[in-house]
Amino acid sequence: MMGKVDVVVLSGFLGAGKTTLLEQLLERERQDNRKVAVVMNEVGEVSIDSDAVPNGTPLRELLNGCVCCTLSDKLEIKLNELIYEHELDVIYIETSGVAHPVDVLETCLTPLLAEKVRIRSLVAMLDALTWSERHTFSIPVRQLISEQVKHADVVVLNKLDAVSDETKQAIEAEVRSLNTQGKVIPTTFARVDANALLHSERQGGRDHVNLHQHEHLHIKTFVHTFSKPVNKEVFEGFLREMPDTIYRIKGYIRFEEGETLLFQYSYGMANYEKADLKYKNTLVLIGDNLDHEALGQRLSEMEER
Repeated sequence: MMGKVDVVVLSGFLGAGKTTLLEQLLERERQDNRKVAVVMNEVGEVSIDSDAVPNGTPLRELLNGCVCCTLSDKLEIKLNELIYEHELDVIYIETSGVAHPVDVLETCLTPLLAEKVRIRSLVAMLDALTWSERHTFSIPVRQLISEQVKHADVVVLNKLDAVSDETKQAIEAEVRSLNTQGKVIPTTFARVDANALLHSERQGGRDHVNLHQHEHLHIKTFVHTFSKPVNKEVFEGFLREMPDTIYRIKGYIRFEEGETLLFQYSYGMANYEKADLKYKNTLVLIGDNLDHEALGQRLSEMEER
């Protein structure tokens, strides 16, 4: 039997920077000539972040559910497939923003996988702004974010450039009091030394609160595909007026100026990047108790102008 495959679990609430971190880790692994595979989980039925995984990297996607509950059996199967089909050094699992990392860990340690994998680290990406404003979220969402921090081997405290020095110090103190055993890495733009994320082998999970996507958090996704370019001013008006229960938007959009852009939104901050014209103009909205009918009507109205 070949040696065990390292597994690194990347958790963190919506928009924390998991995919940015993953891109940097994959580049580091490439430089070190390590054989890598990726499992990406999205709570919706459309994958956007998989574009960040380089061509040639073995990739398995788990859509329309959460690997910590509804898709746990499929995660076990996908991991087993990757191990048997490829000679791997490490598998990175990027969980959905609403996954509990300990549940993912326990899936990786089922009898089918326990002798094949070595859990090197549970990493929690934490957005400094999200932590500062967590009181505005529902109680289950606040509890989930705290659980992700509490059970991590490494907490990557990201986007510290968006808060004051005083707030930064307060957040670090709160995180360290919540997770007394883990490592806390303050950073911006998810810049982290890959070696700092590796941890001694874990054997199982600690006690934790079960917080599943649909049963407790009421997190839903809504997917909308635009049939034609939209007016940027109208779209940004929608962003200003939309319910504050929409935590995250990501996807591709084309404005009347003609460019297709990769769009990401989280907690009041919107970001546009140039993208290949071949992508469908599809947005995925993620939030708490989304009104699909109202969102569909509002987005469709943009195409009628």
